[in-house]
Amino acid sequence: MPTKILITVNRIKLEAELYDTPCAQAIAKELPFSERPTEWGDEFYFEVPVDCPSDATATTRVKIGDIAYWPQGKALAIFFGRTPMSTGPDPVPAGSVNSVGRIIGDASVLQKEKGARKIRIEKA
Repeated sequence: MPTKILITVNRIKLEAELYDTPCAQAIAKELPFSERPTEWGDEFYFEVPVDCPSDATATTRVKIGDIAYWPQGKALAIFFGRTPMSTGPDPVPAGSVNSVGRIIGDASVLQKEKGARKIRIEKA
């Protein structure tokens, strides 16, 4: 069963879910996180205290609103628009990522929060 979460960036609050996969559930067990995100185009990412290998969900094809885990950087990534590797409207991660969740609603509102000093993810 997916884990409902809340993502807060400044005044923006977004409902999301983490899937019922081993990697996603390992992340859920470590919640809450309050971190300063790094930006890569329209992607926020930050290191999390989880060490998961690439799994059956690993992909380089993501959509706006996807939440992924990047094994090489032990980082959680939230995609809300194009990234520097995009050639079309979809974001493209820097490398293969495990699909761990999704934002419920319009993730593109995060574009207004670029430059944010803190992102908080907690169970809803």
